[in-house]
Amino acid sequence: MPAMKKLLYILVLAVMPWLSVSCIEGGYADEREVPLAFSVDTLAFDTLFTTVGSTTRQVVVYNATGHDVVLSSVTLEGGRASRFRLNVDGDTSLVARDVELLSGDSIFIFVQANIDPNDQTSPFLVEDAIRFSNGQRLPLTAWGRNAVYHTVPAGAPYSVVDCANWDHTRPHIILGTAAVLDGSTLTLQAGDELYFYNDAILAVDSNASLVAVGTAGQPVLFTSLRHDGWYSFLPGQWQCLWFTSGSTGNAIDHAIVENGTGGLRVYPGAGLTVSNTIIRNMSDCALIGQGGTISGSNLLVYDCLTCLTVLRGGSYDFTGCTFADYWRYSSRSIESVVLTNYLLAADGSVMQQGDLTRADFTDCIIYGNYSPSEVIASGIDACQLNYSFTHCLVKGGDWDEDPQFVDVEEDDYHLQDGSPAQGIGYIFDN
Repeated sequence: MPAMKKLLYILVLAVMPWLSVSCIEGGYADEREVPLAFSVDTLAFDTLFTTVGSTTRQVVVYNATGHDVVLSSVTLEGGRASRFRLNVDGDTSLVARDVELLSGDSIFIFVQANIDPNDQTSPFLVEDAIRFSNGQRLPLTAWGRNAVYHTVPAGAPYSVVDCANWDHTRPHIILGTAAVLDGSTLTLQAGDELYFYNDAILAVDSNASLVAVGTAGQPVLFTSLRHDGWYSFLPGQWQCLWFTSGSTGNAIDHAIVENGTGGLRVYPGAGLTVSNTIIRNMSDCALIGQGGTISGSNLLVYDCLTCLTVLRGGSYDFTGCTFADYWRYSSRSIESVVLTNYLLAADGSVMQQGDLTRADFTDCIIYGNYSPSEVIASGIDACQLNYSFTHCLVKGGDWDEDPQFVDVEEDDYHLQDGSPAQGIGYIFDN
């Protein structure tokens, strides 16, 4: 056999095993013969409000076989009508084509959901699936909810809350500032839910009131719009409930206020009674009194940069409350409870001042991870600075013992058996 023909014969023999694998042009295996693996069995979204898109979720698609493959298409079964949208390894087309997946490699598929409104008052299920051209599918699910939206009109500083026609059958979403105007009272009842977009505020005007009365089983909820994954407990997602100067008759009972910046803000001449309520996950302060009046009973305030800040005086009393400050998002440089009779300007000078006529704490727990104390009182001589602690366990105070919470890392502030604080602080509904 001539040398050249012999060489060609040897080369053909060498590549025949590779050619014998079921393949398409380029040496890829037949996609129908390559099973894929997924990082989840079903990609499920938390409950989404209609017209408000979800955060982006992801699924990883693995090729754990010994063969390279090209998927001729990856798409949604629902096509253009689907309420989901895909990004297949960077391709945002309705149908991603010729997606290469090498042996032992993986690709990312990013998914978003956006649900159309309908006339249902209860949550409803939206379903679809990612369809792969090898015949496999990955289910997608999301629960949708209709809502009432409070949006600031173009050119206006705020939206006006229609207190007389408040819809108690659906959650309400606040975008921007929503205002309860002079002479109006917004009455919220058990099970009412208010969700706040970035930097949103509910403001209660002078001579206006907010009355929110829930129950142990159905508290009134003031929370962030986002609740996907870690957003469910992330501080700083909205601003505050703002009780402006002269706002009177405000009452909150059996409520949860969470994931905001300033929690409840009470300004000069404004009054608030708050009871049987949990305030948590605030990136600034949970309760701020600036010359106002706050009466609090059976409160659990935790996981905030500070729990209570009193500026330029006012009148305050708290009974049977737990202020548990184990802030974990940054180092703390301030106590959990701050009592002053002044307000400082940016340059450190006293900008405003007022008498702190009372700041009385009875049967309370004030504890946390700040050393050495969780309370500071600071005043100027020109104004009164009156405060008292009666039968209170206070870090850095006269009675300073570990209250022995069940599990601070899991936000369980029940007291362990044998806790020295038994009988005081927040009483949990069982």
